[in-house]
Amino acid sequence: MYLHLGEKTVIKTSSIVGIFDLDNTTVSKNTRAFLTDAEKKGRVINVSYELPKSFIVCEEDGDTTVYISQLSSQTLFRRNKI
Repeated sequence: MYLHLGEKTVIKTSSIVGIFDLDNTTVSKNTRAFLTDAEKKGRVINVSYELPKSFIVCEEDGDTTVYISQLSSQTLFRRNKI
């Protein structure tokens, strides 16, 4: 199955490691360090230029990619369950 993250971005659900709320998780120093490191390595993809609400961590073939989405983590989670 696939999950639509917004705009024109669709990912395989089998590659999803986690769906996270940006407001709640970026309080942690470790999460901020992870996102900073991923951005430095060029592994962050902004799905939209609207206000970001969540990020999705995906792993495929040993490569980790972080998608930043304007959709809430609850919306993405519900879409993933359908």
